[in-house]
Amino acid sequence: MSRNVTFWRDRHGVPHVEAPSESDLYWGHGVVHATDRAMQMLLMRILGQGRMSELLDSRDAALKVDLFFRRMNWTAATGAQLERLTPEAASHLAHYCEGVNSVLARRVPWEFKLLGYRPEPWRPEDTIMFSRLIGYLALQQSQAEMERLLVEMVQQGVAREKLEELFPGLLDGLDEELLKKVKLGERVVPQDMPWGAALGGWTASNNWVVSGKKTASGKPILASDPHLEGNRLPNIWCEIALHLEDRYAIGASIPGGPGIFIGRNPDVAWGTTYTFMDAVDSWIEHCRDGKHFREPDQWVPFRQRKEIVRRKNKEPVEVTFYDNDHGVLDGDPFQEGYYLATRWASAQSGAASLSQVFQLWHVKTVEEGMDALGRLETAWNFVLADRHGNIGYQMSGLLPRRRQRASGLVPLCGWKQENDWNGFAGHEELPRALNPEQGYFATANDDLNRYGMAWPINLPMGPYRADRIRQLLDAGERFTPEDMFRMQFDLESPQAEEFMRILKPLVPNTPQGDILRQWDRRYTADSQGAFLFEQFYRCLRREVFGQGGLGKAVVDHLADRTGIFINFYLNFDRIMLSERSAWFAGRTREEIYRRAAAEALAVEPRPWGTTQQYLMKHLLLGGRLPRFLGFDRGPITPIGGRATIHQCQAYRSGSHESTFVPSYRLVTDLATDLCRTNLAGGPSDRRFSRWYASDLANWLSGKYKTLSADRNQEKLPFK
Repeated sequence: MSRNVTFWRDRHGVPHVEAPSESDLYWGHGVVHATDRAMQMLLMRILGQGRMSELLDSRDAALKVDLFFRRMNWTAATGAQLERLTPEAASHLAHYCEGVNSVLARRVPWEFKLLGYRPEPWRPEDTIMFSRLIGYLALQQSQAEMERLLVEMVQQGVAREKLEELFPGLLDGLDEELLKKVKLGERVVPQDMPWGAALGGWTASNNWVVSGKKTASGKPILASDPHLEGNRLPNIWCEIALHLEDRYAIGASIPGGPGIFIGRNPDVAWGTTYTFMDAVDSWIEHCRDGKHFREPDQWVPFRQRKEIVRRKNKEPVEVTFYDNDHGVLDGDPFQEGYYLATRWASAQSGAASLSQVFQLWHVKTVEEGMDALGRLETAWNFVLADRHGNIGYQMSGLLPRRRQRASGLVPLCGWKQENDWNGFAGHEELPRALNPEQGYFATANDDLNRYGMAWPINLPMGPYRADRIRQLLDAGERFTPEDMFRMQFDLESPQAEEFMRILKPLVPNTPQGDILRQWDRRYTADSQGAFLFEQFYRCLRREVFGQGGLGKAVVDHLADRTGIFINFYLNFDRIMLSERSAWFAGRTREEIYRRAAAEALAVEPRPWGTTQQYLMKHLLLGGRLPRFLGFDRGPITPIGGRATIHQCQAYRSGSHESTFVPSYRLVTDLATDLCRTNLAGGPSDRRFSRWYASDLANWLSGKYKTLSADRNQEKLPFK
């Protein structure tokens, strides 16, 4: 390789880059990503461009994926974003791409050679597109799904009283009669599924930071464990260590873009979780003759975008999308009617985010880190700590300024100017905190609106994981990294405690009832109590929402084929825990609980871990090759549940099997220059590399390796 850059691996296989300048450093960063994760990078680019049918797979399922990505149009205006980069950021990004291409010019992943694909060079525009893709799929897709489900509920006649219970305080501006006129193209629940049949005729993470006042070292400790899809190889995260003179950055990066997303430099550490910011809205558009109506009497033409999806050995498919300032239309405006147009705030972003990521190399205080990370255009929760003893929290993301009382959940009339967005909130208005009095700050996808002037979260996850983290941090002193390890593996469920408080007196005196009654509320792999509680929880959900108006078939579909109950279970829990509700269909809570318990406890108990087992499948070839070849690993027997700090949820989204698990764990004490980590996988996406799944055993067993900035440690060849 050219340039005066040194590459080596530590004994865990984590690549280190030593460079004489920042430009050389980011060139080396690109070399590492292309060496260890080229298959992952190129596949994600193919998906983001909507070219899966053209290059990899001509089946109809692939075409559906391509049409989704073409609709989102994340490749648009990437050139304009590049022009907005600071000169320094533009230079660093260009050098990163040069590093990637220096590897791709010499070797292409053999998987793509078999498929006959010779990849184009990696361009700065690809990194811009990739930043959008990660931001949407990780954060906003589930929000958009819930908003679409609200429309479907209205159209199926779910009573306003029930909707108010499910979405309290969020339905201002809801025009039910108008929503019933909307023609839906994409649906959460298939149109032929029997809504209300029972009546005869409905991405998580943790991070926290602890002040030196509560640690044994006297310096802050930071912990971060993003919960992502765990049934894939390689892992989305790629660990790396970057060295330049007397500075370093170590932690987890995302292949396709430069920079450390979870980790630290010599002065500041940062950890990441998802923010359930509502940055995606839909508007109702009245359409005819290819135009949409705007008050007082305008008919404005849609922008037309023709896309040709090429397909291997098949005829290409041509599709036209219609855009306006409210986003992409879900329908044909030449067919008169009402349709939804949907816009994501960060759909044409990227420049500001990249510029700030590069700044993380230089930040030396928590306040500087908050300012840099708060300017990211996609929505995240960051906790931070510095050597001086400061700790902080900062939310990022483009939060639309909406008209007064508009929650963002309800589609509003597109023809009224007052319903348009009016710019975005500044990052100083978003939830943030510096040196909080309690001596720590924790986030777990919960409601953090109280820490800001703006109100970004309308559908948070349940508070249970965050409550458990705070309970443990309140109860302890003189914390060590080992205490953080134990917390990241904590299996006690506050959610189960709340339900069991009501259920316990109603449990029958049977062997299964005795198991559930004596359960310690922990989701260990061998727990039969956890299994029986989950049976009860599912039956209760079917009793309340299936019998109460949606139909059990719809409830089962939402549970088994969507992320609705995975992400937004708090909305449903509030009702199931209530003493009375319109959803109870005239029955008492105790009657419903007894019916659900009787059905749930009729099954033979099993260990909890056997119910959620999954395979870790190769990203491209998973499930297609014999197991003995080792591309897929497992079965994995998980621990934890939806409401435990060590979260685990397995479900299907359409035909796709998915899991929420701690994909990566990091703990760092600012008294040292070390990070303690483990990864669900390994450094490389090359099946026949020794580093393909080399950290998996550590991840499963709870052993934390040491990621060090020391340049004098044992060095292994980088190849």
